[in-house]
Amino acid sequence: MPNPSIDGTPHIRAADPADLAAIEGLLTVSGLPLDGVRDALDGFVVAQSGDDIVGVAGLEVCRDNALLRSVAVLPEWRSHGLGRALVTRVISDAEARGISALYLLTTTAERYFPSFGFQQVSRDDVPGDVRETAEFQSACPASATVMCRVCATTAAPVTA
Repeated sequence: MPNPSIDGTPHIRAADPADLAAIEGLLTVSGLPLDGVRDALDGFVVAQSGDDIVGVAGLEVCRDNALLRSVAVLPEWRSHGLGRALVTRVISDAEARGISALYLLTTTAERYFPSFGFQQVSRDDVPGDVRETAEFQSACPASATVMCRVCATTAAPVTA
């Protein structure tokens, strides 16, 4: 439930190119890297309240796998379930696209993501398509925790 002092209930939707400046501003305020955001924008979702972008989360598709990145919520919207809703939407989008596994890098939220099924893994366990991303190569420090969530598959039933 949003804070009563905040007008409007946020609506989560796919990001569009017109959102880029607002997304970059939110990520900058949150101390998150901008590298690769423009190129992966078609996998981003935003939470919008009125005319304002108040939250963001990104899915950077890397062939069979993807990177969950750029999860940020404005301070006044935190602790109201908005971050959870954004991450849940990105996981759902990844599964709908047939992504095998979702990876993330974090320096602050290693206790948050296990509730979504993420488990800590070593950098050596990350497939090459994910390791090639700008976020993995240079944007996040080598000390960042790496986590993985195997995605549910919606394979067609086998018929005899």
